[in-house]
Amino acid sequence: MKQEMLQADNKRPNVILVLVDDMGFSDLGLTGSEIRTPNIDSIARNGVLLSAMYNCARCCPTRAALLTGLYPHNAGIGHMGAYLGSPAYQGFLRNDSATIAEALRLAGYRTLMSGKWHVGGDYTARLVDSWRVGDLEHPTPRQRGFDRFYGFVDGVMNYFSPHYMMEDDGRVEVSPTEFYLTDAITDNAVKMIDECVTARQPFFMYLAHHAPHWPLHAQENDIAKYDGVYTRGWDAVRGARHEEMQARNILLHKWDISRRDDSAMAWQDIKAKDWESRRMAVYAAMIDRLDQNIGRVLTRLKQHGIHDDTLILFLSDNGGCAEFMAEDGWGKFYPDHHNDGRKIEIGNRPNLRPGGPLTYMSYDLPWANVSNAPFRLFKHWVHEGGISTPLLAQWPARFKPGGVAHTPAHVVDIMPTILEAAGVSYPREVGGHAIQPADGESLMALLDGKAWTRAQPIYWEHEGNCAVRIGNFKLVRQFGKDWELYDMEKDRTELHDLAGKNHPLEKQLKQEYSSWAKRIGVEDWDKLLPQLKKLWEMDDIHG
Repeated sequence: MKQEMLQADNKRPNVILVLVDDMGFSDLGLTGSEIRTPNIDSIARNGVLLSAMYNCARCCPTRAALLTGLYPHNAGIGHMGAYLGSPAYQGFLRNDSATIAEALRLAGYRTLMSGKWHVGGDYTARLVDSWRVGDLEHPTPRQRGFDRFYGFVDGVMNYFSPHYMMEDDGRVEVSPTEFYLTDAITDNAVKMIDECVTARQPFFMYLAHHAPHWPLHAQENDIAKYDGVYTRGWDAVRGARHEEMQARNILLHKWDISRRDDSAMAWQDIKAKDWESRRMAVYAAMIDRLDQNIGRVLTRLKQHGIHDDTLILFLSDNGGCAEFMAEDGWGKFYPDHHNDGRKIEIGNRPNLRPGGPLTYMSYDLPWANVSNAPFRLFKHWVHEGGISTPLLAQWPARFKPGGVAHTPAHVVDIMPTILEAAGVSYPREVGGHAIQPADGESLMALLDGKAWTRAQPIYWEHEGNCAVRIGNFKLVRQFGKDWELYDMEKDRTELHDLAGKNHPLEKQLKQEYSSWAKRIGVEDWDKLLPQLKKLWEMDDIHG
């Protein structure tokens, strides 16, 4: 019976877009990890793995680009959620952008979202009572094309005791004892899918999981699976992942692994080894639980008989996160009491056991260096460690199983891909607003196993970290430092800087980047930073 829903709609596919938060390139079993992710891995086994998929290095910018097919500045989120004085940095989706949901709803799809929004302006968790959810500067998913929404609108949430959850247009309370965010996001996603199947209507589901973003919160039975796994330390785990990745031919070439980050101590010099290994075990448990929940979605599709006619796309919003959860750091923006009244101890404190509901920790730079193996740097930066994510795609009715492609692509390509799969044109106007031309290009030919090369360069800018990739060459710069040049085919781990060895190429790439930056409204980060620091001092922004 459930197949009739699709047959009546000319077999237009259902679409599930899964975005996870702060997961590094090597955190999946498929890409070399010791973490158990059989359900997520099955998406690639039943379809295609793209090994050179790129995001925008940070939560907000990637989500804006993913949802609109536009570079973040064109979508209004050149930085994060704060308004920094121009349309490129307004902090919420611009009206001259269209979301995937808006385009598909116009074409008769039911549009669903469960999870993290974070493209609707600035919120401060400590000032919940003053939030203006749903006004012009704080649009919700329901105002940007989604028929249903369950989740949260700001950037970070306590997994056991969330400070602000929504269902559709209103705030909802959660149980102080029987709640875990990853499970709740999936519960509501499955419920929405069930409703669409009953109505025999094709659907688009944006499943935007929070995991494995900090804080480190996991169920004890999941943590127990990784007890003792990380006592050998980050150097050994990182090396093992790289060896496994090479054995599986996940990457185009067997590039050398980048060395341990200079800010990470050698494992033998660490005193609190048990605490450090426990932090990584909690992080692994969060991904394990995430995988279990993806399995629940896959099982429900099969139960309804719509698995083969559903396009599923899976990726991460940036690389592993090296942010340190100091007591006076990001943690100060979030509630320090559980919703049952108990005190939450915020910060990476070696005297506390990580993972429980009364802690609030991160896994920190050395373990993020493991997550991003074999690449350099982290979330925030636009070297490969900050922007690389595997894209897993399956559509059993169309894609051949087991495909691997190494052609570079970018999250702006996701919207055009979904629209082509659904047979829907990119909108010229939504809600009376003319829409900018898409920056992305459809990946359907590549996913179908055909030859495909991106016609346009790929660009990045975030907090003054910037890059451009044309063909095999990438010009990249950290804020305040010199440009670096790499041959991505020979050296994707960015170990051999070619700057100064090919002046015509460098000049061309710099001109390409400058033209793009001017065209989309990129502003000098050193001019924006003082303004942002004032907002931080006012507790008016978090990331």
